[in-house]
Amino acid sequence: MKLGYLFSGQGSQFEKMGQDLYQTEPVYKQTVDEAAEILGINLSDAAIFDDPNNIQVAVLTMSTGIHRIISQDLGDPMVAAGLSLGEYSALVASKAIAFSDALQLVRDRSRYMDVAGKINPGSMAAVLNANNDLLEAALKFGNEAGRVYPANYNTSSQVVIGGDDSGVTKASSYLKQHGVKRVIPMKVAVASHTPLMTSAADQLGQRLETISFDQPVFPVISNTISDSFTQTNIKMVLKRQLVEPTHFVDGVQKMTNLGATTFVELGPGATLSKLTKKINRGVETYHVDSAATLTELRKKLG
Repeated sequence: MKLGYLFSGQGSQFEKMGQDLYQTEPVYKQTVDEAAEILGINLSDAAIFDDPNNIQVAVLTMSTGIHRIISQDLGDPMVAAGLSLGEYSALVASKAIAFSDALQLVRDRSRYMDVAGKINPGSMAAVLNANNDLLEAALKFGNEAGRVYPANYNTSSQVVIGGDDSGVTKASSYLKQHGVKRVIPMKVAVASHTPLMTSAADQLGQRLETISFDQPVFPVISNTISDSFTQTNIKMVLKRQLVEPTHFVDGVQKMTNLGATTFVELGPGATLSKLTKKINRGVETYHVDSAATLTELRKKLG
């Protein structure tokens, strides 16, 4: 089986996520308890696991726990990728960084982003079916009022823009006035993957220098550079990730070029598996974020 693993990013979390896995899967329970001990917080408590202040470490923990289960059943993938935060989960899975180091790093990353968001409040909007010329014109128009940038290239027809409220509002209005029917504001207060996160990226860069990384045991594709992480580029790429757009569409193409034909998303939601299917309808996609979806995957691929 030519497997590609996808690790969920932030934004698809849901209430009481992972609680059924905690009750039914010993490996998952062990992972959550391990994370709780490392961080000094009771992650077995659904209210604490779901707390917005803990969401980045919660997603990392959930994805890692699911990967540990799946790897027993299916083994290593040919290649993996994650969206934004999900890249940390992918690097843990590929043994490029220890789980304990990743948890503490992601906890600090979350804090840096929160502070940067308070210094430079931001907003984001998903734009569907706008051609490149129109999008470029809208960004130029938006930058006359504030700051707005491309943040996520999710598929060939879906791009997320981000920046300050004035810039995003102005660019969104321009797109609607020029026939784009779907410009969807996102419920965020931080403009991730834009220069508004520069202070967070600078702090993260310093923090990354305290971490030891190894060469991934299988390829992990970065959405920032659309190429593989290596032991020598991980720190640089993770720092750039906060201020540069993600290119998920290019990452999926890279994964298929490396031979992956079956994609499994590990972590909350099915956002990445759905995007992958839109990018390449010829691949199989699955997701695991509950006991039910785990059982379904085992029946189909086990």
